Amino acid sequence: MAKSLLLISRQAPWAGTSAREALDIALAGGAFDLPLGMLFLDDGVLQLAGDQQPSAVQQKNLAANLQALPMFGVEALFACARSLKQRGLDERSLALPVEILDDAAITALLARFDQVLTL
Repeated sequence: MAKSLLLISRQAPWAGTSAREALDIALAGGAFDLPLGMLFLDDGVLQLAGDQQPSAVQQKNLAANLQALPMFGVEALFACARSLKQRGLDERSLALPVEILDDAAITALLARFDQVLTL
């Protein structure tokens, strides 16, 4: 049986290549039926913000990649409640449905996966 993998995405969508790389890994893993989840933490929650204007900072829009996650079998999507609050994001304004977790639930989540990769 394949080991489960939790991807933790901590970078804003426009802060370099890490956000795109995390999504690419998730999509590839989903295509190969790898049991995986994705946690948006710190500035990574900004990837979930709806109505982004990536062209203003000469970046590509990650929205299509985010929307494709469930189609590739990546349905275990999580976001840090504290990170969302600190950045003024409300669950209703997110571009993708995610499970909102407090710090204790994140600790429990980490224990559920065999491997954790932070980008």
